[in-house]
Amino acid sequence: MVERVFVHIGLPKTATSYLQTIIWSNRDALRAAGVVVPGAERRDHLWASRTVRNVRHAATAPREHRTAWTRLLAELERSPGTGLVSHEFFAAASRKQARAMVEALPTDEVHLVVTAREPLGLFAASWQESLKNGETVPLAEYARHVSKSSNAIWNWRTLDLRLVLERWSVAVPPERIHVLVLDPAAPREDVWNRFAGIVGFDPAACDLSGSFPNSSMGVVEAETLRRVNTRLEGFTKGFDKGVFLRSYLADERLVPRRGERFWPEPDQIEDCRQRGRDAVSHLAAGSYDVVGNLEHLLVPEHLEERRVPASVTDTEVADVAVDLVAVMLGDVRRLRRRARADDGAAPRLRSLARRLRRG
Repeated sequence: MVERVFVHIGLPKTATSYLQTIIWSNRDALRAAGVVVPGAERRDHLWASRTVRNVRHAATAPREHRTAWTRLLAELERSPGTGLVSHEFFAAASRKQARAMVEALPTDEVHLVVTAREPLGLFAASWQESLKNGETVPLAEYARHVSKSSNAIWNWRTLDLRLVLERWSVAVPPERIHVLVLDPAAPREDVWNRFAGIVGFDPAACDLSGSFPNSSMGVVEAETLRRVNTRLEGFTKGFDKGVFLRSYLADERLVPRRGERFWPEPDQIEDCRQRGRDAVSHLAAGSYDVVGNLEHLLVPEHLEERRVPASVTDTEVADVAVDLVAVMLGDVRRLRRRARADDGAAPRLRSLARRLRRG
């Protein structure tokens, strides 16, 4: 069995997609370095987090979803070296769920890795991420309270570093909780190098060429997506929203427009400032392993002027929507031409197959 396990629980929107892309595209290299990433695919860790958090309907989900946590544990049980599990939705776990997860792992040496950033940028980025997942709440109303539910991801429950640490430190002693503070001025690979240092392998053993950042939308683009979400019918969570809403509409069509950056409402900014101060005080008073500069967890006192999403007008949304229609018509035309080309090739392939059968 593994000698130790590192569980990377996020926070959400703290370079988690970047890190997980590298981890899953370099599983063989990591295993050669003594690090086992259990599971058949990246989503196994997502599905495992749902089991750990007792997500609604988890018991009736497809079998590969229901068995993911059991399969991860079995692979860690039969593998040597260091285990690595990573998904930001683990951050929403309750104290009881965190303790049960740690007790289920096949080793007494469990470490927690918590990637963190200043709360204001985190807050705005998480709202955008919620829109990419089909949510419709305006930013002015977003995360106005701390949810008591471990199903709540886009909420201060998972975004407030202090609250997450308070829940998880009942399961893992603070000296084994590694808080990796993102440096906003550092090159992108800095977070990977420091993450590898925490887990204990050479970061150069992995190929970073396939990694990518999870980019943001502008204020008008985000509001347009929010309004589109209110009109969607029949789009289910998972494949539908993941492929069509998140990947196609948001990441491929709205993000490249590079619109204006924005802030939440003034009182939400002040709330973010206070949460940053609370996180720094909590870390300074504890025995956590902090990797990075605590100052980077604080929201600056002076911020550049930016719009709020509530200022977006119907005319601005209409302009983005018209551009989207034009782009999407081009996409449909390309798809139809490709389909016609495939239809034309079918008779030739059937003829070739007949000739091959005749020798």
